[in-house]
Amino acid sequence: MKESLYKCEKCGDTGWILIPQEKYAPLAVSCDCRQLEIIKNGWVKAGINPEISKQTFSSFEVWNEASRKIKETAMAYYKDFSTIKNNRRNSILLCGQVGSGKSHVSVALALNLLKKNVKVVYMPYRDTITKLKQNMVDGVYYEKIITKYKSCEVLLIDDLFKGKITEADINIIFEIINHRYLNHLPLIISTEYLVNDLLNFDEAVGSRIYEMCKDYTVEIEKGKEGNFRLK
Repeated sequence: MKESLYKCEKCGDTGWILIPQEKYAPLAVSCDCRQLEIIKNGWVKAGINPEISKQTFSSFEVWNEASRKIKETAMAYYKDFSTIKNNRRNSILLCGQVGSGKSHVSVALALNLLKKNVKVVYMPYRDTITKLKQNMVDGVYYEKIITKYKSCEVLLIDDLFKGKITEADINIIFEIINHRYLNHLPLIISTEYLVNDLLNFDEAVGSRIYEMCKDYTVEIEKGKEGNFRLK
């Protein structure tokens, strides 16, 4: 079989697919590979290069029972993803103790999905919420930013509710979570807060997250002995 000259056979690496029109010039439609490259560039801007990231399953050190459970749950989710992705319970929540490896494994999971051409958008919670609040007065720009997180194929929210939580934070995250909940769009969430904490912050947000992540939730009880950084 002759080796292809292109990474993407659909568009010949142009990023566009031409659809013939009977009476008009061909219609140019953005190819999936172009959309994937845009998403990967977003990861790079956030400081994570998908091509060379050291945050992988194989580089994650299992050092206690909690870390073992985090890794096994994430790998099970990855294995099951194609089967569950359109279900109500299609998401994963890694929550609890700081320094337990939640972000590492969440990123590793997301990057594995990216390699399978699943379009996972990375949302560093604190930076993104700050940017959204700063642009709320500009309705058009705000909607453009938030739509990326509301409607992407899979959304990774890293460090949910990190920092001081305001009413505006709750309202923004509810807008994102509720849209994804209603449309069965998967979430990957890491947070230092346990499920009851999320429910106490806002029951509408917390209960939606819980229902979506119910089959793939790992709660790590708080305690300095569970912080890998303090080993």
